[in-house]
Amino acid sequence: MKNVLVLISDPSRPAVTDAAVATAVEALKKSGATVGAPAWLDRGIACDLPFDGPAAPVSLPGVDAVALPAAGRRKKLLVADMESTMIHNEMLDELAEFLGLREKIAGITARAMNGEIDFAGALEERVGLLKGLPVGKLDEAATRIRYMPGGATLVATMQKHGAYCALVSGGFTYFTAMVRKALGFDLDAANVLEHDGTSLAGTVGRPILGKEAKLTTLQRLAGERSLGEADAVSVGDGANDLPMLKAAGLGVAFHAKPAVAAQVPARVDHGDLTALLYLQGYRRSDFEQRKDP
Repeated sequence: MKNVLVLISDPSRPAVTDAAVATAVEALKKSGATVGAPAWLDRGIACDLPFDGPAAPVSLPGVDAVALPAAGRRKKLLVADMESTMIHNEMLDELAEFLGLREKIAGITARAMNGEIDFAGALEERVGLLKGLPVGKLDEAATRIRYMPGGATLVATMQKHGAYCALVSGGFTYFTAMVRKALGFDLDAANVLEHDGTSLAGTVGRPILGKEAKLTTLQRLAGERSLGEADAVSVGDGANDLPMLKAAGLGVAFHAKPAVAAQVPARVDHGDLTALLYLQGYRRSDFEQRKDP
């Protein structure tokens, strides 16, 4: 069959029951689709429903339901956002807390990630507020990093099956280098937080890596590997991720801001980062299991 509806839940809260699968099958049939036999990728957590024809939206409690073409599901390039995607944190917000500015800067961050204000301008404004912060606070902020569940297994599994994995962030190289090493990414790219060795200058190195730079990085990495954009999977949560999410063969809005989720067909609101593997048709037995940092 030409299409597949993938049902996925959070591994810590399995919700893909036989009843949920039956409900999804019925919804597909009512929309006029022909549905094949369910194929379990991980009992209780992920299931493939092959189908031909139209697919009406399927809504199930605690379950992400994503319709995809059945052909070419496995990708050879992963391009991932970092903040609120591979890690829970927004690192600028963490730094702002040292100056009592967390609420102010977090508000600007939220507006930028929802596409309400320009990303580059918002970045410069927030970094400017950090001028004078001791460089040592960067290390202190790094101790607060909380990794999103499933990230290490996602990277290791894709690499095991021949994919190249890149971490591309509108954040800062100081933190992406740590996250790249911890999760095993092949490459990281981000902005440079300028300082004199003692305190932050309140400025960002040029050029600023924003939404167009993320897209350009995806295209460059694909070209260097003789791949097309269709061979890539990208994942992110914010407005600055939209161009790369829309360009990749599989763009995943991961626990995304409302304005982003509304524009990306593949949404993961419940699952962890291993959802990206299930979307590519991997079974749990295919995973290269890694403990999250």
